[in-house]
Amino acid sequence: MREMVRSGKQYLNLLCGFAAAMSLCSAALGAPSAAPAGPNDAIYMYRGADRNQQLAAKAKQEGTLTFYSSLSSGESTPLIDAFEKKYGIKVNFWRANSGQVAQRTMTEGQAHRYVMDVLETNGSEVEMAAREKLLSEFYSPYLADLPPDAIGPHRLWVSDRSNFIVVAYNTNKIKRADLPATYEGFLDPKWKGLINIEASDIEWMATIVKKMGNDKGMKFFQDLAATKPEMRAGHILLAQMVGAGEAPVALTIYNGEVESLKRKGTPIDWMPIQPVVGRPQGLAVAKNAPHPYAALLFADFILSPENQKMYAALGRVPTSVKVKTELNNFPHVMLDTAAVLDENDKWTKLWNDLFLKK
Repeated sequence: MREMVRSGKQYLNLLCGFAAAMSLCSAALGAPSAAPAGPNDAIYMYRGADRNQQLAAKAKQEGTLTFYSSLSSGESTPLIDAFEKKYGIKVNFWRANSGQVAQRTMTEGQAHRYVMDVLETNGSEVEMAAREKLLSEFYSPYLADLPPDAIGPHRLWVSDRSNFIVVAYNTNKIKRADLPATYEGFLDPKWKGLINIEASDIEWMATIVKKMGNDKGMKFFQDLAATKPEMRAGHILLAQMVGAGEAPVALTIYNGEVESLKRKGTPIDWMPIQPVVGRPQGLAVAKNAPHPYAALLFADFILSPENQKMYAALGRVPTSVKVKTELNNFPHVMLDTAAVLDENDKWTKLWNDLFLKK
């Protein structure tokens, strides 16, 4: 299992290497410069009184759109079904993990093959596409419902939902009362052999080290690595393993994944062990979208209270401040997507040396 993890992980590091080979990472070491005007900017930024009526009518004429995302079927299926039923517009959906979504997006951009209309995946990967000037700013009336930190300074993408990295445990094997209050509590010898970690969560380590302070944070991760936790590939897979009892405790699981399993009767639960790291998910429209009206209408729908409430009902954390949820009602720190890219080499090396021995 460990060898499988080593060969298939660190997608962000591999992706940057792939992109560099194709001259795509030229901007990845700093903030993106102003994007040149795109062919769809007038559509995306229109704010006239007839915006909604015109948008729905012209999107209906286009009849279809292509959506790239890492949304699981549990969220993507109801989202797409609701949109298609409401507007009669077909959504062609391509799903993969966030690294694969970013790779396909940039590969097609380099080849000037414009297929994608809407992108939705991890914020760091959407930021990569923004830096490669594949996205355009867009206006939506629902942007007013987002907190300021959900809209990036360059405004080329916004956050439609968040994933919070929490501790998951199998309720048949672990008592909630036995869980420590902080991650440092897992250094107790009684946890040795029980701990599992998702093998690509480099950003989690980087954010916690910055939160704790470099010396204290690095000492914690060195001590944690010394306990030899099991490294598992894939957040969804790891959550399923916790539910099946194969992985009694996992330190890096998205709380939404646990909620989905809990609602199916799986013996799994989660705790917001401090410090909790939040990961913003990004939503963007393609600069060269072949179906710009449908793309913008779909982005509107994703950010609308209708869909944001559906996210919450499905156990996901919506970004809209108009939708209340207990799934983010605890202290947390959001990871810095720009820093994830700018400092990728540094943190990837530390992670590999500590946990993957590469």
